[in-house]
Amino acid sequence: MRRFILIFFPAFIFGTVTLYGQSKGINRDKYSIHIARTDKAITIDGILDEEPWMTAGRTGKFQRVTPTDTGYAIAQTEVILTYDELNLYVGAICYDSTPGKRPVESLRRDYNFMRNDNFMLFLDTYNDQTNGFAFGISAAGAQTEGLQYDGTKVLYSWDIKWRSAVMSFDDRWVIELSIPFRSIRYNEGDKEWGVNFGRLDLKNNEKSAWAPMPRQFPHCSLPYTGTLVWDKPLGKAGLRFSLIPYVTGKVTRDNEAGEDIRWKGNAGFDAKMILSTSMNLDLTINPDYSQVEVDRQQTNLDRFELFFPEKRQFFLENSDLFASLGTGTARPFFSRRIGLDNPVRAGARLSGKLGNNLRINLMDIQTGEKEDIHASNYLVAALQRSVFSRSNISAFFINKQLMDVKSDTSFTGNRFNRVAGLEYNLASPDNRWTGKAFYHQSFQDGVTIEDAAMAANLTYSSQYLTATLNQSLVGAGYIAETGYIRRKGYYEINPIFQYKFFPKSNIVISHGTGLKTDMFFDPSLTLTDRETQLSYSVEWINKFVTSVNISETYIKLRAPYDPTNTGGMQLDANEDFHWNELGASIASDPRRLFNISLTSRYGGYYNGTRWSVNGELNYRVQPYGSLALVTTYNNISLPSPYNSARLLLIGPRLDFTFTDKLFFTSFIQYNNQIDNLNLNLRFQWRFAPVSDLFIVYTENSFPADYRIKNRGLVVKVSYWFN
Repeated sequence: MRRFILIFFPAFIFGTVTLYGQSKGINRDKYSIHIARTDKAITIDGILDEEPWMTAGRTGKFQRVTPTDTGYAIAQTEVILTYDELNLYVGAICYDSTPGKRPVESLRRDYNFMRNDNFMLFLDTYNDQTNGFAFGISAAGAQTEGLQYDGTKVLYSWDIKWRSAVMSFDDRWVIELSIPFRSIRYNEGDKEWGVNFGRLDLKNNEKSAWAPMPRQFPHCSLPYTGTLVWDKPLGKAGLRFSLIPYVTGKVTRDNEAGEDIRWKGNAGFDAKMILSTSMNLDLTINPDYSQVEVDRQQTNLDRFELFFPEKRQFFLENSDLFASLGTGTARPFFSRRIGLDNPVRAGARLSGKLGNNLRINLMDIQTGEKEDIHASNYLVAALQRSVFSRSNISAFFINKQLMDVKSDTSFTGNRFNRVAGLEYNLASPDNRWTGKAFYHQSFQDGVTIEDAAMAANLTYSSQYLTATLNQSLVGAGYIAETGYIRRKGYYEINPIFQYKFFPKSNIVISHGTGLKTDMFFDPSLTLTDRETQLSYSVEWINKFVTSVNISETYIKLRAPYDPTNTGGMQLDANEDFHWNELGASIASDPRRLFNISLTSRYGGYYNGTRWSVNGELNYRVQPYGSLALVTTYNNISLPSPYNSARLLLIGPRLDFTFTDKLFFTSFIQYNNQIDNLNLNLRFQWRFAPVSDLFIVYTENSFPADYRIKNRGLVVKVSYWFN
C-alpha cells in the first residue's frame, strides 16, 4: 500500500496542477456562429430552399484534422443553423473535391464513423466541455446519435426522436436535419452552447472540422468546440411526457432440459418524463429485452471472467455516471448483473443536472424470483460535482438487497451487498492531461482495508507522445456483486509509452513504436504476472495499417488451471511459467468493397506452444449491406498428459438493409470449445421514429449432427407516444 501511494501520487499531483487555467474551451473565443429564431415552416427534405436558410448563420471554412492537422480541408463543408419554438435545424452542404462514389457501409442506424462518408454535429449544451450530444448522418442517409461523456467519448446506443434527409448531386451532398429541444438536455437561460461540426471524406482519406483540433484527439472532442450564440436566452421546456408501450409473443423449446414447446405473451412499457430542460425521469414496467442482439462469443483462454457489453436500452441511457465508475477490470457497477437470470419487474431512474456544476443519476430496479434465484432490489446512486475547468469529483452508493430470504431457512449467503466510493476524474483544458483516482469500499460483516479497491492513473497525450501510468489495488475481501471484478487480492502497475513520427511522405502517414508492461503482485508484493510488449506500427496513406510486436510473459499460478479450458488435467498452483511470443497484424483499406483485418501470434504458452489467428473479412454491397466472416483459431500444443487443443470460433454475418428503416441480420457462430452452433436471425422495421417491429429467431445446436439444444421465436412491437 505504501509503495502504491509513494510511486503514483507525486505524478498525479503534478498532473492536477495543469487544471488551473482556462475555464472556457480552446476554440470558444476564436470560432463562433450566431443562430436566430424563425417562425417560417421548414420541410426536412434535403433541399435548403426555404426562406429561413437564406438568412441563417453560416460557418466559415473547415480545417483539416487528418491526415495532417494544418491548413484548410480540400473537401469543404458549409453549415447553416436556425431554430423555432420546438426544434433546432441544421443544414450542411458537403462538397466533393474529386468525383466518385462515396463509400458507405449500409443504411443501418448507428454506423461506424470511420467506414462511411459522413457528417457529424457535436453539442456541448452544458458548456462544461465534458458532456453533450452527438448527431450524425452518412452520405446514404443513415442516422446515428449518441451521448457524449468524458469530453472525448460517445455512447452511440442512445436512441431518440429526430429527423433528417439527404440529397445527392455529382459534386456535393446536402443534409437537412431537425432535432427537437425535448430530445436533448441543456441549462435554462443559457445564451451560448459549445458546438462543432465534423466531416469524414473517406474516399479522399480526409477528416475535417469547423473548429480545429490536434489530430491525436477524436472528432468528438468537446474541449475544442466553437461557440453557438443564441439570439435570446433559452427558455423553459415545461413538463413533457412520452410513453413507449410494447407487446410481445414468444415460443421456445429447451430440448436439453426435456421441456415441451412453451408459449408466452407479455406486455409492458417505458415512460419518459422531461421535468426540466436538464432533468428527466425514466420508468420501466415489466420490460422485455428479447430483441437485443445476441453476444458475440469469445474463445475463453483466460483464468478470469470475460466481459460482455450491455446492450439493453433502459440501462444505457444516461448511464455514463455509472459505467465510468472504477476501471475496465474493477467496475463496482455492471448492469448486466441485473435481470439476465431473473426478470426485471420495474425500474425508475432520475438523471440530469442540478444547476451548472452538479449531475445526478439515481436508479432503483426490482427483479422477480425465478426457481432458486431470489427476488432482488438494486439501488444505484451517483452524484458528480464539476471542479476546476474540466475535472470532476463523483460519489456513489450501490445496494443489492435480496427479498424474502428470512423465510428461506436453507439460505446461507449474504442478504445484501453494498459498495460506496469516491472518484476524482482529471482533465486539463486542452485534454493533454487526463487521469483518475478512486477509493471504493464494500460492506459485509465489517469494514477493513481488505474489502476495498483503489486506483490511480495519469495520461499525457501530445501529437507525438502518449505516456500512461496505471496503478490499482483490489483487496481479497472486496465484493461487488453488482459489478465486474476480474480478479481480487492484487496490486497492479501498468506503464504504457507510445511515440509516433509523421514524415513528409506520399506513402506513409505515421509510424512509431510502443512499449507497455503490465505487472501483478499478490498482497505480500510477490510478482505473480508480468507481460511486456514492444511493438512497431505503420499507417499508410492508402489506409492500410500494419504492425509487428514481440512480447514476454511470466505467470505464477495462484490456483490450478487448464490452459485450454477444455476440462483437461490442470497445472498445479504455485507453478511458474515464462515464455515469449511474436505477433503481426494488418488491416486493409476500409474504403474498398472487400477489406480484411488479420492478427497472428506464435510462441510459447505455459509449458507448451500456441499459434493463434484472429481475422475478419468484410464484403460491402453498397449501400444495402455487408457480408462478414469473423474467425478465431488457437492451436495449443502441451506435453502429455495435459490437453492439447485446436479451438475454432467462426461466425459468418449477413447484414442487409432494404431501406433506412428496414433491416435484416443473420448471424451464425460455431464454437468447438463449447461444442455449439448458434444461429440468430433478426428482422427490424422502424415504422415510426423510435417505434419498431422485431422478429427474432435464435437457435443453439450440436454441430456434429445438428441436434437442437434449444430454440426460440419472438415477435415484438413497440411505439413511442408523445
